[in-house]
Amino acid sequence: MHRRDLIKLASLAAAQAAVPRRMFAAQDGLQPLMPMPTPTSAPQNSNAQVFQGMQTAGDADVTLRIAPVTVELDPGHILSTIGYNGSAPGPVLRLKEGKTISIDVINNTDSPEIVHWHGMLIPPEVDGSAEEGTPVVEPHSKRRYSLTPGPAGSRWYHTHAMAMDDLHKGGYTGQFGFVYVDGGHNPGSYDQELFLALKDWEPFFAMNMVDTDDAGEPTEILEKPSHTSTEPNGIEVNSSTYSINDKALGSGEPIRVREGQKLLIHFLNASVIENRRIAFSGHKMRVIAMDGNPVPTPQLVDAINIGVAERVDVEVEMNRPGVWILGATDKTIRENGCGTVVEYAGQSKTPQWLDPPSVPWDYTIFGSTTAAGPEPQEHIEMIFEKIPSGAGKFNLFHINGKPYPHENEFVLKQGMRYRLTMRNRTDDAHPMHMHRHQWELKSINDKPTAGLIKDVIVVPRAGRAVVDFTANQPGLSLFHCHMQQHMEYGFMALFRYA
Repeated sequence: MHRRDLIKLASLAAAQAAVPRRMFAAQDGLQPLMPMPTPTSAPQNSNAQVFQGMQTAGDADVTLRIAPVTVELDPGHILSTIGYNGSAPGPVLRLKEGKTISIDVINNTDSPEIVHWHGMLIPPEVDGSAEEGTPVVEPHSKRRYSLTPGPAGSRWYHTHAMAMDDLHKGGYTGQFGFVYVDGGHNPGSYDQELFLALKDWEPFFAMNMVDTDDAGEPTEILEKPSHTSTEPNGIEVNSSTYSINDKALGSGEPIRVREGQKLLIHFLNASVIENRRIAFSGHKMRVIAMDGNPVPTPQLVDAINIGVAERVDVEVEMNRPGVWILGATDKTIRENGCGTVVEYAGQSKTPQWLDPPSVPWDYTIFGSTTAAGPEPQEHIEMIFEKIPSGAGKFNLFHINGKPYPHENEFVLKQGMRYRLTMRNRTDDAHPMHMHRHQWELKSINDKPTAGLIKDVIVVPRAGRAVVDFTANQPGLSLFHCHMQQHMEYGFMALFRYA
């Protein structure tokens, strides 16, 4: 049975005709319109500091309080989780590139916590990964961190605490929020700027075999497992409750627009369970940035695929008056909450959904023929394999024949340019992330490209991806699948510098 079939069997609700509200067009007195900056290298932050306990004096530039919160997905469905500053998602943070800030993290829970600044080029002691050496925030205590935001663009922050078999911890909670790092360029010409996060809620364990949620069938099997296991597939994590920000489709207020306006939408897949395909019914979206970095070749598309932890920035011309649904292309997922309504002024129709054309997602159309960096000097190869029920009732994941840790296997030389080939010999599409570095995509399933800079790449199932990167961030750097359960059951490695 496929994961999609399990979701359909577990579905608890149908879509409602009411309209969900828009969140985060502007927050905390911050400007509603921001630029699409050109990516630059953040200055090396050799002065990163971490302060322990309650000994810090004065107010920090940013304060994040980790504590229980309630989320009202709709009036009949209120859930309890852990969030930041009394909400889930947490506040949108707008920071200045290159301007050092202090951040107080206050942990008002009974479990150790840690905040990862995803996509930032910052030292390991503040990056937010215990594996890299960032100190955790103990229960009912506070730590102050100092970091220099960068590079410019759409980043995000989230817990990096382990959950294992506790589905009330880690990325299964509401501990996530947007960070937009302003590079100081001229504002773009947009009438509205929206921050829309996709989220799965109320996870549960289920038996399934393949993640087919809009990942697309492979046209050919490029990577085959080294051996065929006869063991049954292990338990994985599923969900049948979804939202965009904190509202399910059918609740709250709509995104209100006027004909002729141009929208800038920052999408984030804050799930730790599933990749998603999203469409804005009745409209095309012009992809202008991925993972916060402008794409070399912006493209108009009918739908976007957005892997776990990816960000995609799009422009939308409001040129088709009516009332429309923006949401997941999978009907079951959309009707169980992963959607919002966009309403033109003067329109009061029933929200419409039009299925977009079924076109395979292709990173390479957004790239170019011009490389962003020099030719690689050394090569690294990683083979991903799944061991069904290899961790008791759960699946185990191997990189190059064994699970985490990988001590002294991946050692980088300062300033060296590397080519990393990721060979996915599993039946899932894996969103791979390397902390504190940015990748230039060179090929996906052997289709070449260049110039596309990302910090998450979804490696197709039975497929491969090739990226180049420069070793210019000394210290430990965690590499992992961003699906929480996969990461925790072996799918991690540490890069070290010689």
